[in-house]
Amino acid sequence: MIDALKEEQIVNKVGGRFKLSALIQKRLAALNSGARPLVDLKTKFPMEIVIQEILQDKIMLNADDSIRIVEQRRQGPMDFDLSLL
Repeated sequence: MIDALKEEQIVNKVGGRFKLSALIQKRLAALNSGARPLVDLKTKFPMEIVIQEILQDKIMLNADDSIRIVEQRRQGPMDFDLSLL
């Protein structure tokens, strides 16, 4: 089990266990469909990539349960609807 999932920090960051579960499932589906990871992590396990993306505030869940990818550029955050993947 990934140690970060044992901590309440990640649950509180997303807004609860249900939202965390939804975000993880949606992002895993996107990665498995060919989406690029947003963190540079040497691992074979997509789950570890998703956890790091959450901890580094790279992804979050919108009110409509779509994933919001936060790009750290001069233009500010960008929204991508990954539910269509």
